[in-house]
Amino acid sequence: MDLPKQDLTQAIERWFREEARDLPWRRKRTRWRSFVSEIMLQQTQVSRVVERFEPFMKLFPTPADLAKASEDSVNAAWAGLGYYRRARNLQTAACQIVQRHGGRVPSKLEDLLALQGVGRYTAGAIASIACGGQAPIVDGNVHRVLARLTADPFALDDRECAKRTWACSEELVEASGDPGVFNEGLMELGSQICTKHSPVCERCPVARWCESRKRGLVDEIPPVRKRPRKLVEHHHAVGILRGRRIMFQQRSDKGRWAGLWQLPTVESEKRLRPAEIRSKLDFDVDALKHIGSFERVLTHRRIRFHVYRAAMQSGQRVGSRGRWHGLTEGQMPPLGAAQKKTLDVLAASMRCD
Repeated sequence: MDLPKQDLTQAIERWFREEARDLPWRRKRTRWRSFVSEIMLQQTQVSRVVERFEPFMKLFPTPADLAKASEDSVNAAWAGLGYYRRARNLQTAACQIVQRHGGRVPSKLEDLLALQGVGRYTAGAIASIACGGQAPIVDGNVHRVLARLTADPFALDDRECAKRTWACSEELVEASGDPGVFNEGLMELGSQICTKHSPVCERCPVARWCESRKRGLVDEIPPVRKRPRKLVEHHHAVGILRGRRIMFQQRSDKGRWAGLWQLPTVESEKRLRPAEIRSKLDFDVDALKHIGSFERVLTHRRIRFHVYRAAMQSGQRVGSRGRWHGLTEGQMPPLGAAQKKTLDVLAASMRCD
């Protein structure tokens, strides 16, 4: 790499110290807080993590606190962040930290990589930002910055391009005066200045060394990836009330929204008729009525939720997964955002009756 490594890293470090956003995990640095923030930030908008971070840390201020918590309490604290598998992985990692490292997040890269749910990027971020180690990082933002600096015309999903980007990141972090500040600055630069669309080149601290800018290729690098067509699923959620209680079912401990609760739901590849929905429930219902629909767009699919109301004869069993819960918020089990929306649709229909 022909970039002036020390000049470039110093420029990014200086810029970050002056321009860094005020984020809660930056105000008070500990290994555990850095660990939790990095897991939360995987595939989740910063603004959403800002809302949930301190409440989560108040409940689980140490790995030991999270390790001994119930799954329901962890899922409830994670509500709104999505991708609930990360919450399970984080709790498993907390148990590993307690068992293998005396309750303290390890500083060595290989020890971090051995923890559940920790990949090369997350391990590098924690090792450098929280522990000062010279560990490289590459995510989408970092790749964009480095690809534009070097005018590398390939996307990160190209294997050889990924190797080049990781090698470039490693060379730069080794040349940096403060690996943690440099790596966090590199991420911040990609997030706030060297953005995917309409980058603010005139405010970039390393614009003078940017090959893409010199060649007029900023808008072309990295190339836009062709996204596969999203699959469509239909979830038919059935609201059944009995006095001041409502029936929920717990999802399996694997897959999407694992371990969370929902209205009794029938999933399918197509929209089902009422008779088909009734036949797929593990209990009998009467007066099944559609009251509203909405859509949620996930990474690889669209899910169309169709909400129904139904009646159930007194004394009938609710199936192996069913449970009755009170209608007040304190009595509700942990629900995902989409599942909470089904309750909103149900509540709106009841107000109209």
